[in-house]
Amino acid sequence: MIQYSGLPRAAAFLLLATAPSFLLAVDTHVWEQSEQADFARGTPKNLSIRSDGHLTLAPQFKELDSTTDPYLWAVAQDSKGVLYYAGGAPTGASAKIYALTAGEKPHVFAEVPGLEVHALAMDSHDRLYAAVLPDAKIYRIENGKPQLFFDAKCKYIWAIAFDKSGNLFVATGDSGLIYKVAPDGTGAKFFDTEETHVRSMVIDGEGNLIVGTEPSGLILRVTPAGKGFVLYQANKREVTAVAERGGIIYAAAVGNKPSGALAATPSASPVPAGPANPPASATAPHAISAPATLPPLVNSLSASVSGGSEVYRIQKDGFAEKLWSSASDVAYAIAFDAQGRPLVGTGNKGVIHRLDSEQMSTSLLNVPPTQVTSFLEGKNGIVYATTGNVGNLYSIGPGMEHTGTFESEVLDAAEFATWGKIHITSALHGGSVGIVTRSGNVNHPESNWTPWSKVDVSELGGQIHSQAARYLQYRLTLSKSAAGESPELSAIDIAFLPKNVAPKVQQIEIAPFNYRQAPSTQSLERSIQPSGSPTSITLPAVGQKRSSSAGLEVGAGAATLQYSKGFLTVRWNANDPNGDQLVFKVELHAENDSVWRVLKDKLLDHYFAFDTTSFPDGKYLVRVTASDAPSNTPTAVLSSSLESENFTIDNTPPVITINSAIAKALKFNAKDALSWIDKAEYSLDGGEWIALVPDNLVTDSQSLDYTITANPGQMVSIRAYDENDNVSAKVVVAK
Repeated sequence: MIQYSGLPRAAAFLLLATAPSFLLAVDTHVWEQSEQADFARGTPKNLSIRSDGHLTLAPQFKELDSTTDPYLWAVAQDSKGVLYYAGGAPTGASAKIYALTAGEKPHVFAEVPGLEVHALAMDSHDRLYAAVLPDAKIYRIENGKPQLFFDAKCKYIWAIAFDKSGNLFVATGDSGLIYKVAPDGTGAKFFDTEETHVRSMVIDGEGNLIVGTEPSGLILRVTPAGKGFVLYQANKREVTAVAERGGIIYAAAVGNKPSGALAATPSASPVPAGPANPPASATAPHAISAPATLPPLVNSLSASVSGGSEVYRIQKDGFAEKLWSSASDVAYAIAFDAQGRPLVGTGNKGVIHRLDSEQMSTSLLNVPPTQVTSFLEGKNGIVYATTGNVGNLYSIGPGMEHTGTFESEVLDAAEFATWGKIHITSALHGGSVGIVTRSGNVNHPESNWTPWSKVDVSELGGQIHSQAARYLQYRLTLSKSAAGESPELSAIDIAFLPKNVAPKVQQIEIAPFNYRQAPSTQSLERSIQPSGSPTSITLPAVGQKRSSSAGLEVGAGAATLQYSKGFLTVRWNANDPNGDQLVFKVELHAENDSVWRVLKDKLLDHYFAFDTTSFPDGKYLVRVTASDAPSNTPTAVLSSSLESENFTIDNTPPVITINSAIAKALKFNAKDALSWIDKAEYSLDGGEWIALVPDNLVTDSQSLDYTITANPGQMVSIRAYDENDNVSAKVVVAK
């Protein structure tokens, strides 16, 4: 997460993204980006982001074809390596099927009647089969010529797959039936899921059908004999994808179920055979029937599906568990990479996720189109992907990109700031990580920002050379090693010092005479009041009107004052733009006097009561000075003052504080082997400890230089703390 604190990498951090206007004390703050959400707000290119926040180079990702279709839904490959891919649009009378041979340009392989092709399959003779919708039909295509192979007599076909015997299984909607079609094109109903749609289907190594349904979100296994068994009922409505590897099943489901929805109970035996469908010649484009009810995912192609997505894993023994979920990404497809790790294609941000383990996943790729609709595990470890919005074909892997970049979000210091050092936590593995920064005073870097400036980062960090400003942005470049390994970056820390802004005393109010608001840390002082006087009065917040009725109106920020003869209470409002802790000095000024006399210094309360019996009668002013000293080093402290209206009090001599001057300089260095220096302070001749600011103004390193001003012969005691609160001390005598 992005963290913001006066203590680098310490326990007390503030999440800047959720509270950008709130600031801590004005000393060194640190942005830390080390979580997936931090990097997800930036712009990665050719980089993958693991769920623990680690950045690595992404697999090679190439665009193979950009079609004119808004959606591609399916991809297949023949034994020669030729790719076939198809989709369509919700308008028109025919759908195009494209072909791509290695080393050649893509071309239209065939056109089939129908709005869209949602499924493709190859038989053992390298003949392509395409399922169209609506008025679902399957066409067999040889030499670019389609012939009607099977008419399912329903609205939709969502998936088709061949078994080892050459039988084609057909998953349909809106009847939820699965058909079995023989090589000669004769088919019959094979299994009734008793659902509206069979949305996904694969055949495992033992010839079982693994299917996913809608709307009950069922994942079923159907044996070659047609016996069905529900392996798992998903928490979601629509099982959009299923995949199987080594007997382990993965399934993706999306969308919220209707309230009170119950699971369907699928039939345990095959459905009686329906009429056969003999092969027929391809027909000319014809009028398309109006679509029936579509599943939520297909019916909301460019919009989010309510409820997000989940991916489940079902072990060989039947144990099912949720492996991954997303509240926003919508899962369309599942496949496996060359190492057997599941890949999940999603919308509507076009992200491909890799599931690395039960605890870990990786945002592997960000695809320019908004949906990743299908995968194909091709030859030589390559995975092919189709997309929607727009309909493109891509290849993934098997190698990784040579370089990748990450451009951060615009980081807001909330005030004008001086930039310190950048620290990177990474494992290079022979590769490299480079970083550049730029800065500006508008929240978008397109105009009037500084140019990119290189940062040379070492073990002690790298100084940012971008101009002091309010906003900062960085860009990382990761390059792989000669051996092909990717560097791995896990965190980046950026130190900066916001400009300190003086606090403001906004309003002073003099309370009624003879009433006292006691200090917050002391007991009330009691005294005898004249007969008839109330023992206490209640004042509204400073600046609010008091009621003209008996007593005083209680309002927000009200305070109760006790009667105390001779006391006068001064109250005020003050704030600090940096959110610094404030201390106040209250001074008294006689109308005919030129001196301001200190009544109270280093006061934490926003009020002060003092005894006027020691003062002669006369006209006076009170001056309240607000200082941000508790939150700043002595050289950075700022203050401002406000004077009250005239009032009459009793006058007594005030207390006066005088500062002394120091001339000579003593320099020292504080360095720690493993952690940053947190703070340093010094004492002169056994006096109070005084905080120090490093010579470079920014507490941002394991090695810092300091300068102390002292007179010759003075004993100087030095203490230095690291961020783990380890302390060392040394005593020297200034010369």
